[in-house]
Amino acid sequence: MCGIAGIFERNKDNQELMSEMLTAIKHRGPDDQAIYTHRDFTLGHRRLSIIDVTACGNQPIFNEDKTVCVIFNGEIYNYGEIRDELKNKGHVFYTATDTEVLVHLYEEHGMGFFNKLNGIFAFALLDMKNERLVLARDHFGVKPLHYFLKDGVLVFGSEQKSIILHPKYERQLNLKALHLHLNLRYTQGNETLFEGIKRVPPAHYAVFENGLFTVKRYWQLSVDVNRSITEEEAKERMNALIKQAVKRQLVSDVPVGVYLSGGLDSSAIVQKMHELGVPEINTFTLGFNEPTDEFPDAQQIADHFHTNHHTLSLSMNPMQQMPQVIWHAEEPKINLLQGFNMSAFVHPTVKVVLGGLGGDELFAGYDIHKFVYPFNQWHRHMPQWMQRIGRWKSDFIFKLQNNSKSLRYDEYRRGIQMLLSIGNAERFYLILRNVWDYDTPFYKNIYSEKFLQQNHIEQVKVHREFDKIFNDVKDENALNQVLYTEFQSKMVNDYLLTDDRMSMAHSVEERVPFLDRDLVDFGFSLPVELKIKNNQTKYLFREALKPYLPPKIITKKKWGFTVNPYLQFKKDLKDTAEKILTKEYIEKQGIFNYDYIRYILDYPAHPKLRWHYNFIWIILGLAIWEQQFIYKRVEDNIEAYY
Repeated sequence: MCGIAGIFERNKDNQELMSEMLTAIKHRGPDDQAIYTHRDFTLGHRRLSIIDVTACGNQPIFNEDKTVCVIFNGEIYNYGEIRDELKNKGHVFYTATDTEVLVHLYEEHGMGFFNKLNGIFAFALLDMKNERLVLARDHFGVKPLHYFLKDGVLVFGSEQKSIILHPKYERQLNLKALHLHLNLRYTQGNETLFEGIKRVPPAHYAVFENGLFTVKRYWQLSVDVNRSITEEEAKERMNALIKQAVKRQLVSDVPVGVYLSGGLDSSAIVQKMHELGVPEINTFTLGFNEPTDEFPDAQQIADHFHTNHHTLSLSMNPMQQMPQVIWHAEEPKINLLQGFNMSAFVHPTVKVVLGGLGGDELFAGYDIHKFVYPFNQWHRHMPQWMQRIGRWKSDFIFKLQNNSKSLRYDEYRRGIQMLLSIGNAERFYLILRNVWDYDTPFYKNIYSEKFLQQNHIEQVKVHREFDKIFNDVKDENALNQVLYTEFQSKMVNDYLLTDDRMSMAHSVEERVPFLDRDLVDFGFSLPVELKIKNNQTKYLFREALKPYLPPKIITKKKWGFTVNPYLQFKKDLKDTAEKILTKEYIEKQGIFNYDYIRYILDYPAHPKLRWHYNFIWIILGLAIWEQQFIYKRVEDNIEAYY
């Protein structure tokens, strides 16, 4: 796992700038730094040595005649098979890295080789004969890749903190992305909070040639349900594919560990490692002295499979680490602290960890799936006239509750609005995921009057970022629509983004076996009736693992590795918000409605105000983000932002 960066700029020596860009992402690759120039191209690489840790593996990696080179972030799990095929065709290798297969695949197949890869990757390949730059990102967006294009200048990188160092970039907040973020707590689509900086989407590649930049899709996720598969066949196939995925992702020349929560997914990974005969399994569990800590369950799995188990319990005031985690995440997000502290914890022991992300997305493991599944048929058969009545009632209930200013009933009101949207799976799902901009009057709660007048932000609607995704599977049942959508939205732009930034903050590579391509294809071929039964999440997954895991783990309720916003509000969130989100600051910033912020802070603390405390967390994080990335004031100490 590494960090990459690059510049195309005519008649400009950018080596010094590239050195600064690479210093900004040193955490992604502390083992080596390299800068390579070819005419108007400057490429930079920070290396975290995982496979072929010798100097031979330093990048860029070249083809035989050095007309093609690549800088690479990630791992190609099937590189062994690809390497053998390429050798049989006469290609000569000079390293033992997985990276080297890319230059030879390009020689052999041009732009047609991306689908041959099974792995996590973001890379830049330079064809020096044709003066062509190719950027590519893996199928599910595990590895990040951003770019900025203006006046013929192209700047790209693993992280945006490198890109904004280029003098061509004018630091500015993207207001559309901010609105999406305030609704979803992540930024959906290809835009980022940095105006003008975009993401290369998952399963896409970009070509920069003759001054033209084009982005194309190379693979499409599909729902292809196999109705003929029996439950027994599905259980057998699931175990085989999970085992195969884990085996593939154990490839490494350095030790590999496991993030063990004690939940189903991470426990399944440990079980498969044990089944594969891994001689020494290092497992790691972290807690925050909160009710959701999972130490006993993790210990049970560790004892059951005789792992080298490591635990750490932190008593912390979360706001103290906010500047550090926001600097690494490049977004103000809720659940950053867990991964940040976890990677710091494992770093002295291992360079690579396996995590359980993807299991819930594939096999319907979240509580929201229990809300969606019972209404599968209702969504399909609800008449349009009843949906119109439902929307009218939803508007009425919003006005009634919002005017009452009783914040503790917001959660109930949202639940009723969700039920009133039955018949529209997309609206139902987005309300369930806390989207509030269906209620246009709520804009006035969030934003200042002057901001609304000047920016017409009411024209930005979250659902427009989801319309096409839902439309692609409009003939599927509601749960399949949601699973398909989350794979291309929240999983990528929230969970995977967080996992990448927080693990790489401490130079740790996190791999995700449940996002193995064969396992994903299998997951989307399963009928939903096997994923949820009697409204129990992950039914098939539980049944498949039942012979291999302790009963308590099989029946365990989903907790999630998260912090409780109500408890954080009582710890130090409120105190910090009052020091940073002052009336003077909010009015100078010119975005938010200070009266609404003040009303939340003064309202009696209550567990039902989770949305409101998360909102405070986000806008507090945005204040720190602005200081760091827009005004160039980077301090690790939270007090520096008061």
